[in-house]
Amino acid sequence: MQKATFGAGCFWGPEEIFSKVKGVISTTVGYMGGKVENPSYEQVCRGKTGHAEVVQIEFDPAKVSYKELLSIFWKIHDPTQINRQGLDVGKQYRSVIFYHNEEQRKLAEKSKPKNAVTELVPAKKFYPAEEYYQKYLQKGKGRVC
Repeated sequence: MQKATFGAGCFWGPEEIFSKVKGVISTTVGYMGGKVENPSYEQVCRGKTGHAEVVQIEFDPAKVSYKELLSIFWKIHDPTQINRQGLDVGKQYRSVIFYHNEEQRKLAEKSKPKNAVTELVPAKKFYPAEEYYQKYLQKGKGRVC
């Protein structure tokens, strides 16, 4: 099993999409890339932690490749927007790929559209979001993201 970590705006939508991909074992929403340990949703939403909302994916590379996950990532959000996706505005909604190894970095760099502002940075400590936000759309908590 391998991990992939993507920030594509609000984390609920990407989690829902990636959770349905054949070969994805699990998805967890959370926070990465900031300076605050164990941040809460409210702290991240205030934009002071430096964290991005992300979905961390555990996948079986024999069933789905990292390259295929990247292809989905580029399609599910607008990577040309800086620190926002739609009505969600702030650094926590930035487009970012946290790569877990050199191969992921190379594949992400190669697949990145020319006009994308997406950050490519080494994976840092992942902080899972509160249970309330896991599988949020599946629980019927929200209809849009």
